[in-house]
Amino acid sequence: MAEERARHPVGGVDYPRTMQELQAWFPDDAACLAYLERLRWGAGFSCPLCSGASFWQAGDGLRVCRACQRRTSVTAGTIFHRTRSPLQLWFMAAWLITAQKNGMSAQSLQRVLGLRSYETAWAWLHKFRRAMVREGRDRLRGQVEVGETLVDGVSAGYAGGSTGRACVMVAVEKPGPGRVLGRIRLGLADRPGTPGLMNFARNAVEPGSIVRTDGALPGVRLVASLLQRWLTGTLHYGVAGHHLPYYLDEFTFRFNRRSADHRGLLFYRLLEQAVVTDPHPLEEILDPDHNPYWNFS
Repeated sequence: MAEERARHPVGGVDYPRTMQELQAWFPDDAACLAYLERLRWGAGFSCPLCSGASFWQAGDGLRVCRACQRRTSVTAGTIFHRTRSPLQLWFMAAWLITAQKNGMSAQSLQRVLGLRSYETAWAWLHKFRRAMVREGRDRLRGQVEVGETLVDGVSAGYAGGSTGRACVMVAVEKPGPGRVLGRIRLGLADRPGTPGLMNFARNAVEPGSIVRTDGALPGVRLVASLLQRWLTGTLHYGVAGHHLPYYLDEFTFRFNRRSADHRGLLFYRLLEQAVVTDPHPLEEILDPDHNPYWNFS
């Protein structure tokens, strides 16, 4: 089972390749739950309380840890925690979010899925954004450009407030001949020219890599241009400052997977990370105090 998870996912085997396959694979919530179990516990069950590996199946479908008697489900403690909506709708949302090259607005997601409220679509998008960065991901390596850029359209409050500029730190791999750019990392700075750029580089770049921070950084400039275009052209509104880090995560997720052979692979990766991401209830998403990076100039 560990070998199965270690290999590269295969289209048509590990994830659906088309909308038709998506609908065939997940005709009901039982099929969705089985898929999430494969993603979350494919290497073996782990109790969220004591990390016990042994369990017994209760009559209501929950797993009961033999060590501590904790009852849990595959959705407990994930972004699907206590959802009242069918998992089929969540899966369709994940597919639509990843199938669209530039992303999807909450209004479009609400309309396509037939959700009752805009707020539900908006919250789902933000929950998925929090699943787009994997803990312990590989750092950039080789030749890496590191720099800063200012992005427009950042609001000091919620959508509709006055907008300003935010300082975004950019790290981008220069993979050499044959490819223009490699992977990227993005982060927020308090203001331009702060020592935080060095800390950002230490966290984003593998030791031993060649790091360039001079003024002539074509890779940083290109990423900055694409980011600004995405923020203004795709989102169509000023981004609240305390939400900006999660939009940066979404841009990074999309950019680093732009050459994926199948969009279904992005669907797989998003759900794979969704089952190890905390629930993030709406009140937390709305509260800027839960985001330590709400600083911009």
